[in-house]
Amino acid sequence: MSFSRGPKEPVPEVETNVWSCTSEECQGWMRESYSFSEEPECPLCHSTMKQEVRVLPEVK
Repeated sequence: MSFSRGPKEPVPEVETNVWSCTSEECQGWMRESYSFSEEPECPLCHSTMKQEVRVLPEVK
């Protein structure tokens, strides 16, 4: 028996609040809704993070 993945439906993208690392050398970021802290530090380099908005695939 063969399983075909076939074409997938496109995932809608929405404006999403995120925390973004302030370090020039780091690309770390996380969705605000997945943060456990009021002002999280970057999990990759431990720098401070700032809030911004990105257009990302919708997570339900």
